[in-house]
Amino acid sequence: MISESQEPGATRRPVKDEVDVVAEETQMPAKGGKKEKKGSFWKELPVLVVVALVLALLIKTFVIQAFYIPSESMENTLLKNDRVLVNKIVYHTRDIERGDVVVFSGADSWDPEFQLEEPSNPVAAFFRWVGTAFGVVPGEKDYIKRVIGVGGDHVKCCDSKGRITVNGVALDEQSYLHPGDVPSDRYFDIKVPEGRLWVMGDHRSVSLDSRAHQGDPGGGSIPVDQVVGRAFVIVWPFSRATTLSIPDTFSQSGLQALGDSAPLVAGFALAVPLILVRRRWLGRRR
Repeated sequence: MISESQEPGATRRPVKDEVDVVAEETQMPAKGGKKEKKGSFWKELPVLVVVALVLALLIKTFVIQAFYIPSESMENTLLKNDRVLVNKIVYHTRDIERGDVVVFSGADSWDPEFQLEEPSNPVAAFFRWVGTAFGVVPGEKDYIKRVIGVGGDHVKCCDSKGRITVNGVALDEQSYLHPGDVPSDRYFDIKVPEGRLWVMGDHRSVSLDSRAHQGDPGGGSIPVDQVVGRAFVIVWPFSRATTLSIPDTFSQSGLQALGDSAPLVAGFALAVPLILVRRRWLGRRR
């Protein structure tokens, strides 16, 4: 039956209540969808933070770590409060070289150059651990020095001109020594044991380096396996950002100790008699 207000063939208009119902049905899912999207972001945020921290810790543990410079012992190469990045995988591909600036652990060997107050509670201890891991605060057991001698080297102070010598070759250290410092104000004469390093700070007058530990096992040298990695760049402050390269004086060919070339020397020593015997044997056959 057709109502009196509606003519045949005309489109039926929805009443007001029907319009409101349709509007609610079409708008509610949209509003609900927005709420759901916003809620999912906040649910995912803690997961993202945890993943970021885990990745950062993995990188710190195995690849690159930031370190805070707590003292003046490496001035003016590194200043107090500088931050450096340390490559932790480089020594898996090459040996430690003279002139490298290395970070190493002094745990159970060297006394700390500085003392940190013990955390007052577990929360403070946690934040110190995080700060140390990301190079925001110093690690009490970590040291940063320059490698002067490697295993097998004869390191001595000093020659007639007051220079440190390595395997009889004098080092020209003016490019990195703290202005006004002499190469060393302490006498030493050591053959660096294999698997160990002789290390010194660039600010020689204040650095408690290998010279200050000559009475310790190893005669002041440190074990290679205590090295964390090579400091290769200053990243903070930005005004001091630069790479840390090996000074030219360490490229002198005469620095190479006999120990470095021992396999080659031994090979020649064995080869020469064999060649002579072979020549005599061939001469007799003729």
